Amino acid sequence: MKKTLLTLLASFLLVSGASIASAADTAPKSVVHVITVGWKDGTTPAQIQAALDGAKALPTAFPGITHVWTKAIKVQNLDEAKVKKTHVIVMEFADEAAFKAYTDSPAQKEWYKVYQMIRQQSTTFDITN
Repeated sequence: MKKTLLTLLASFLLVSGASIASAADTAPKSVVHVITVGWKDGTTPAQIQAALDGAKALPTAFPGITHVWTKAIKVQNLDEAKVKKTHVIVMEFADEAAFKAYTDSPAQKEWYKVYQMIRQQSTTFDITN
């Protein structure tokens, strides 16, 4: 009976250890860049759409960006903020090196021509494993 329990315990520990190692091995190494945006007063829907479309085009202009999302499904706590951040732009970078290389790149500078002139305030979160 003791041998059986020890064997079961050892098997459980081996399987548990493999699960933990497996989870670490499969964790993405990409960087997710989340931007919440509040626009300047007087910004038109067409200007906002141009900024969002410019963000969506970034993976073509900068190969280190793998995905871009711009469609917020739910936005919470708008009434609590001084500047209402009504939109979100999420960019996924292949890795930290690509994320760092994007700063001041020609692709970023080109997109900023449309985006920065209408942005009142933004908050960013950069996330990785």
